[in-house]
Amino acid sequence: MRMGLRLGVLLLFLILLGVLAVLNRDFLMYPHTLYLGFATYRELPLGLFLLMLMLIPMLVFYFWAGLTRLRAEADTARLLRDMEGLRSSLDAQEGSRFAQLQSYLDGRLNTLEQRSLGEGGGASQAELTALRNRVDALQDDLGLQLAQLDDYLKRRLG
Repeated sequence: MRMGLRLGVLLLFLILLGVLAVLNRDFLMYPHTLYLGFATYRELPLGLFLLMLMLIPMLVFYFWAGLTRLRAEADTARLLRDMEGLRSSLDAQEGSRFAQLQSYLDGRLNTLEQRSLGEGGGASQAELTALRNRVDALQDDLGLQLAQLDDYLKRRLG
């Protein structure tokens, strides 16, 4: 989109210069003497020379703007790569934390189970089963939320 606008502006100026050159052809082609200090040019169409000299800054600007756009796109791509690396690193860290939490909860539940079996309480066994079901439900819910967060980040980052 930007390149099209930039190209359109450049073409507009070139067309305007062309129209100016056609309308003032006699003036542009009128011979002049040009002194450069070290050289003298006689019968030089100075108007045409200046008109051609105007093309140089226009082309320099056109290519400079293109280079600036390319640098901006390269910076954006680098930033997106860095963000993707950070996201994968955070995913790995979150996975390891989740595994640590799971192992801690399993150990804690096993300790409670051993304690309840040692006491021989039937009511505590039912409580332990309810607690285990609740932990499983929380684990499923946490996994679903992490998957939704991952999908959201993938959509936003591309």
